[in-house]
Amino acid sequence: MRTILFILQKEFIQVFRNRSMLPIIFVMPIIQLIVLVHAATFEMKHIKLFVVDNDLSYTSRQLTNKFGGSPFFVISNQSFNRKEADDAMQNGDIDAILSIPYNFEKTLYKENKSDIQLIVNAINGTSGGLISAYSTMVIADYNKSIVLKSFPVSKSLPTKNINTTYSFWYNPELNYKTFMVPGILVLLVTIIGFILSGMNIVREKEIGTIEQINVTPIKKYQFITGKLLPFWIIALFELAFGLLVGKLLFHIPIVGSIWLVFLVASVYLLVIMGVGLFVSTVTNTQQQAMLISFFFMMIFILMSGLFTSIESMPSWAQQVDKINPVAYFIRIIRMILLKGSTFTDILRDFLSLGFLAIIMLSLSVWRYKKRAA
Repeated sequence: MRTILFILQKEFIQVFRNRSMLPIIFVMPIIQLIVLVHAATFEMKHIKLFVVDNDLSYTSRQLTNKFGGSPFFVISNQSFNRKEADDAMQNGDIDAILSIPYNFEKTLYKENKSDIQLIVNAINGTSGGLISAYSTMVIADYNKSIVLKSFPVSKSLPTKNINTTYSFWYNPELNYKTFMVPGILVLLVTIIGFILSGMNIVREKEIGTIEQINVTPIKKYQFITGKLLPFWIIALFELAFGLLVGKLLFHIPIVGSIWLVFLVASVYLLVIMGVGLFVSTVTNTQQQAMLISFFFMMIFILMSGLFTSIESMPSWAQQVDKINPVAYFIRIIRMILLKGSTFTDILRDFLSLGFLAIIMLSLSVWRYKKRAA
């Protein structure tokens, strides 16, 4: 135990002495939290709409104003020339085109129906779907108002309506930041636990001190514990600071137990640091370690459910995701913070993380060879 404490002391001195590493550990994760929470969102506002109104009637102007009054749309341009609108979309200046044909109002009141054309830039399928849905809602709402004006309901006749009352659980305001902050917090501890812990051991190889350590009486478990434990402590500190920032800046609800979050984070970090240690055993330079770490990080993050739902992935991808520790921790932290889940609710995912921790640490310790050369 005394030997481990000496190694811990040496590691903390080395960490705080390295001025280039301090911003990576303490500054970059917080900037990442603040920036990504605002940037990584599927909420669409300020959709640029180009209106081609060839009718110039009262009805067409009312429909245009309906779009302009929506919080989702911004009418960036209006014209009679359809080619001008097509060129603007081709150049990426607009997101959608609303084309209102000639005699729109006349046809609507004469035949009780009329056509308009909506063209959506669907290079991004998700954005295109949202723009189409928002546009359909605006048009449907305006169509309803036209029907009520044309066929007013007599006050003497009783009307039967079905009223729907919405109740959104766990995120009543439908705030996307509330959904994203817990996931970004997972990235904070992942960067510390995965990349830095693995690169720290590789750095010993590059400067040649690993050979000096290997010829000492220090046992393998003492060396690995002393190397990984500082980043385990720092990562938990980052998580605590990130939760504080999330609460103060983004007002995320913390419904469940904070201690349960840190318990799961402690086990999760063992998995991540086990992967980082394994990377360090198969690489000899920090550049190699960074490239391999980036490879695993991209797969872990993109398949974690941070940005897209795991349930929407193909069945084979969902099966592969069972060995993705990031997916487990993101699901657990959202359940605890937003739903107030207890240990019983997360038991299956927690045991899966524990199993992955045992596998990765055992594999990494076995792969690491303590030798002089």
